[in-house]
Amino acid sequence: MAHHKSTLKRIQTNIRDAQRNKQYMSRLKTQIKKVRAAENKEQGEALYRETSSYLDKLVNKGIIHRNRAANQKSKLAAFVKKID
Repeated sequence: MAHHKSTLKRIQTNIRDAQRNKQYMSRLKTQIKKVRAAENKEQGEALYRETSSYLDKLVNKGIIHRNRAANQKSKLAAFVKKID
């Protein structure tokens, strides 16, 4: 167990940040599933815009890397484009 006051505080902040990041990632996964479950193009495009905006928000907060967000947006855009 850590003995320094700063180390104990760091452990607590790591736990808090991990819980917060878990919430963000859970919401992201749900939004991606909604886009992939879209039944028509209009619905898919609306959900894609919302998810794309959320990905940008996560990048700005430093929760995910910008390249990962770009890859996910690209894959979702290709999927939405294929919807009939």
